[in-house]
Amino acid sequence: MGGLCLANAGLGAAHGFAAPIGGMFTAPHGAVCARLLPIVVEANCRVLRERQPENPVISRYAEIARILCNNNDATIEDGIEWLKQLRSDLQIPPLSDYGVRKSDIGILVQKSTAASSMKANPIQLTATEMADILEKAL
Repeated sequence: MGGLCLANAGLGAAHGFAAPIGGMFTAPHGAVCARLLPIVVEANCRVLRERQPENPVISRYAEIARILCNNNDATIEDGIEWLKQLRSDLQIPPLSDYGVRKSDIGILVQKSTAASSMKANPIQLTATEMADILEKAL
């Protein structure tokens, strides 16, 4: 059932990065996704606000933040902080703990760009934006 949900909803950049990282390093898929998720959400929201401020995905991120925080006044930034705190509480390690280095970012961006999951990301990220996400996850 989970696979059907994912196939119909589409994934995004966190999964788009996780597949090549898992292929190049001994890194658990879920932990990689958990490490990347708040960083990807933050990047997506920033880029959407800059390039597509009328995109309805922005209001969806705000709704998710209100649900996560159980607070009708929560902002997207509050939701991102909630995700970061959960990641900390679960002791999700940085990607560097799995051997990912800054020198790997270029090839990971290249491989991630070709990942099918990237097609479902709410906005196309540039190579520079993708590299920034990975560097923050190290």
